[in-house]
Amino acid sequence: MTQPTFNHWRPHPWHGIEVGPDAPTIVHAYIEITSSDLVKYEIDKTTGYLRVDRPHRTSSLPPTLYGFIPQTYCAERVCKLMGPEATSGDHDPLDICVISEHLIQRSEVLLNARVVGGLPMLDGGEADDKIVAVLENDRVWSEVRDISELPTSMIDRLRHYFETYKVLPGEVSNVAVGEPYGYEHAATVVNAAMEDYRVIFGDKE
Repeated sequence: MTQPTFNHWRPHPWHGIEVGPDAPTIVHAYIEITSSDLVKYEIDKTTGYLRVDRPHRTSSLPPTLYGFIPQTYCAERVCKLMGPEATSGDHDPLDICVISEHLIQRSEVLLNARVVGGLPMLDGGEADDKIVAVLENDRVWSEVRDISELPTSMIDRLRHYFETYKVLPGEVSNVAVGEPYGYEHAATVVNAAMEDYRVIFGDKE
């Protein structure tokens, strides 16, 4: 009988967890925020613990689970995919929104997600793509292979959330969210973020 492997110490969610079992199609997603969170939580890059970043400024709540793909980084290669409008990547792990039939109310969980597309987003000129995925073994959504198979209203909610979640009435937003892209381009973005990570941090595999 093969002895199961395990980590003696808690791995860092960004650096100590593999990118996924079949990236760029099936990736790991580390969840920072659920759709019921009124506070923006974000991984502390030094310790790996979840840190309170800020309370949401508006009543808008994220319509899906929200987190990042481990061992990814948004730098030069991700920036180039955005085009000349982007001045740089946002120097963070690649963000991911995960759709699930059931309400998952706990953050700081790890799950397998099937990449189906994404939203191109510029935040203050920085490339800040939002990968869209479905929970791999979800009873309702797991057969989805491309963002075009999702309800338009679901993508509209995601776009509206990211366009408005930082802005109070009367303020001017510095966030621009473009038209959604499908799986093929999303896979290219994930691969670019994986390569940006390897260049900056080295290959952890």
